[in-house]
Amino acid sequence: MTTTTLAVLVPLLPFLGAAAGLFLGRKAPGFVRPLAILPTLAAAVLAVVVAVRQGGGETIDAATRFTPTGSVPIDLALHLDGFAVLVAALVGVVASCVQIYSTAYLRDDPRYPSYAALVSLFTAAMLLVVYSGDLMVLLVGWEIMGICSYFLVGHYWETPEARAASLKAFLVTKLGDVPFLIGLFALATDAGTFRITGILDAVEKGGIDHPTLIALLLLAGVAGKSAQFPLHTWLPDAMAGPTPVSALIHAATMVAAGIYFVARLLPLFASSDAALIVLAVMAAVTMVGSGLAALAQDDIKRVLAYSTIGQLGYMAGALAVADRGAAVFHLISHGAFKALLFLAAGVVIHAAGTNSLAAMSRMSGLPKRIPDAYWTMTVALLALVAIPPFAGFFSKEAVLVAAEHSALGGLTAPAAAGWTVLVAGLLAALLTAAYATRLWLLAFRGRGADAPDHGREPRAMTSVLWLLAVPSLGLGAAFGYFDEWFDGRGLAPTLLTAVLGTGVALIGALLTYGAWRTLRHRDGLAVPMPEAAVVAHPDAGPSAVEAEAVATHEAAYGSVAGAPDPADPGRLLLGPLHRHAVTGFHLDAVYHLLFVRPVQAGAELVRFLDREVVDTYVRGSGTGANWLGVLVRRAQTGNVQTYLSALLAGTVVLAIAAVVLSNVNAGS
Repeated sequence: MTTTTLAVLVPLLPFLGAAAGLFLGRKAPGFVRPLAILPTLAAAVLAVVVAVRQGGGETIDAATRFTPTGSVPIDLALHLDGFAVLVAALVGVVASCVQIYSTAYLRDDPRYPSYAALVSLFTAAMLLVVYSGDLMVLLVGWEIMGICSYFLVGHYWETPEARAASLKAFLVTKLGDVPFLIGLFALATDAGTFRITGILDAVEKGGIDHPTLIALLLLAGVAGKSAQFPLHTWLPDAMAGPTPVSALIHAATMVAAGIYFVARLLPLFASSDAALIVLAVMAAVTMVGSGLAALAQDDIKRVLAYSTIGQLGYMAGALAVADRGAAVFHLISHGAFKALLFLAAGVVIHAAGTNSLAAMSRMSGLPKRIPDAYWTMTVALLALVAIPPFAGFFSKEAVLVAAEHSALGGLTAPAAAGWTVLVAGLLAALLTAAYATRLWLLAFRGRGADAPDHGREPRAMTSVLWLLAVPSLGLGAAFGYFDEWFDGRGLAPTLLTAVLGTGVALIGALLTYGAWRTLRHRDGLAVPMPEAAVVAHPDAGPSAVEAEAVATHEAAYGSVAGAPDPADPGRLLLGPLHRHAVTGFHLDAVYHLLFVRPVQAGAELVRFLDREVVDTYVRGSGTGANWLGVLVRRAQTGNVQTYLSALLAGTVVLAIAAVVLSNVNAGS
């Protein structure tokens, strides 16, 4: 079987599994779990085979005409280079882990069949984006992911948090998709094709007439899909969905799609210095802002959500300095350890009966209850902080090295972009270490009553954690092997950036530990924990515990994000900035003021005009018809003599009028 045929099967198998799962979900529930796992697992195996066959060598292109359009044709095209095959392997592996994990996590959920089918469809859509060689086909997968995220984030639709989060995710990403679509059509008009190879040829020959405008329009869609400032606000709220969905969205599908898209078309963006500087500023603000916000969150999943936003900022920063090898290397590395972090967080939430770090800090014995999650989450947090030799160290150093080279004039990107990314990246490394250390200390070093005993976690959940711990620990060591897959550009760290990056990370960790120790010896932990903060149901499934924990967090603490915890080291480190950081620096309030309120005011105006103006005319016409009917009805007496008298009177009036008019005409 040819490599092209295998590549076609990779997105096709999860799609067929999704269709079969939806069709058989009610009729044959025994087939739901096999249909969820086997097609996705087979797609992962085939994706690995395609990656091995491609081997980082010559790009494989194949296409067939889908339909003539009369202008720019649309092709069913494959474009398999080193970036595509490695990202597809990541998507397949993470999606398989999520499907296996979900069989236990949602074992008692009545909506599991539709959930599993949507996860398979989500996976197929991302694989379509990764392998597609035509932007219109890529757009199909891009939009399918948006629809799937709406349903999956809103899986716990009984809770108002999930309903609001799913709608927000859909609307914010669509806000970016509008200019994105305009940019795609403008790009195809200039290049004369939707094929990626044709567009890159046009860029190389200078055939794109408006590169800056097109690049900025496309960046709007990328900001929405990959949760970059200012369209990142949907991602923390999306934590109201099931934890396996969070792992899939954050690690390997939706948020990675925007970064991957820019990497695919990087020569287009690199042809405009203005676009690269805008991307660099966007990445810098995202990295630093998300780090500050993560340090103030109480929900363990919201901490990880802001962490994802920051790590995506690193990837965007690498693209801003025109190094897509470093960006995709960090995308793959981050996909492994972030999937592990979220899936381990699901185990922690189930064991603790809460998603609140403040509540966990008032429990003891949690590491003993869940040793698998404790050790694997520790590995993933070390990778996130970029401590050598964990995977995150090598991939994050690749980004910092690229920024350093750009700042010193070694790359084609503007030096201003390089300095912006380098400084923001080092500051973000300090913040990353701070919030990761805070999460670990509050979750696993608490004091107080024993954590609820839910028994041993299912093997389907714990085995996946250890599987993902392997690349989280060892993937970075393969950086030398990946050079040929990533344009042949070296990914090795330099001494300067390694010392700076690791040094600031250690400073951030030590500052957080010192603040935690200081507060621990005060009376902060003496503050009682709200009764509603912990949902202790030893017999309940993980998804049921999580749904109730999400629903009760705001009731317990008065906020969906924070908690009034005097023993929180983040509160001490941030000082007066804490109250702003916990709300994401009030961006939602700003958007409500700038967009929501004007739209609501416009809707009220339209309602007023509809009811008081349009309806007035409609009611007036009806009233006039009624009055006319009354008059006509009074004339219809049924008396023949009356009708003859009226006819005679009318004839006399007409005769008199005729005589008068004739005399007038004769006189004139």
